[in-house]
Amino acid sequence: MRVGVLTSGGDAPGMNATIRAVVRGCLYYGMEVFGIHQGYEGLLNDEFEPMQKSSVADIIHRGGTILQTARSDEFMTDEGKLKGYERLKIHGIDALVVIGGDGTLNGGLRLHELTRMPVFGLPGTIDNDLAYTDFTIGFDTSINTVLSAIGNIRDTSSAHGRTTIIEVMGRHCGDIALHAGLAGGAETILIPEKPFDIDDIAAKLLAGKERGKKHSIIIKAEGVGMSSEELAKKISDITHAETKVVVLGYIQRGGGPTARDRILASRTGVRCVELIREGVTNAAVGIKGDTIVDYPLSVALAMEKNVHFDYQRICDILL
Repeated sequence: MRVGVLTSGGDAPGMNATIRAVVRGCLYYGMEVFGIHQGYEGLLNDEFEPMQKSSVADIIHRGGTILQTARSDEFMTDEGKLKGYERLKIHGIDALVVIGGDGTLNGGLRLHELTRMPVFGLPGTIDNDLAYTDFTIGFDTSINTVLSAIGNIRDTSSAHGRTTIIEVMGRHCGDIALHAGLAGGAETILIPEKPFDIDDIAAKLLAGKERGKKHSIIIKAEGVGMSSEELAKKISDITHAETKVVVLGYIQRGGGPTARDRILASRTGVRCVELIREGVTNAAVGIKGDTIVDYPLSVALAMEKNVHFDYQRICDILL
């Protein structure tokens, strides 16, 4: 049995821990394993490397991905996927493990549908936007990075008596904003999945000011319809308070993974290898509660994401 593994799409802390789990899991069970550099683009460009135990030494704590990642327009076409399949067959690959988010796993599903190549998906994305798993690898690290930033911004916001809008990642899924906002004591959390009323936000800020609050923090996911700059201007016009915008950007993708992400990566990676060994032809592996779960890729990707709107309600109660 020969297994290929790649990372694709946006990088996420814990991808290296996942690669390590897949590589060492394969070797433990007597399989050969090849790392494919630069994601699906590297697959098309024949960037294969045989992996040994030493290939993944000293990486469990490192952010990023030793296999690197890239987006591939060519692989998005069926012709590109068939070309990728030919590369896999040339190298004798019997099963492919893809680590990434929704786009990565959907690409793997389509490859499987076209060619019947066994494909397995592991949820490596900070967005936590895959419905079949409670948490994705990298999400916990990301929200802790945001929490650290909130603490720093709160210091300067308080010193100047400002309202600060902190924009976090999340084009379609507001989980980073919801979790970091609740844990960080934000006054307001804005997410793409739910519309908001600017007057309600302003009323909360003014009420806080009346009871002596010296600063306010608003956590806003990037996918919210109104831009952060426009929102800041509207809030400033209504409340007459200085309002600043801080866009956290790519710092949310970096840094060493938390213990929770390292453990999730290790558990899902080993389970993925065991599914390959058992003869399963395709699966997405994740976690529900504290149990590692797996579903056929098509089933996993058809699931609908549940949004924790109660986090916003709790945030309002705790103002």
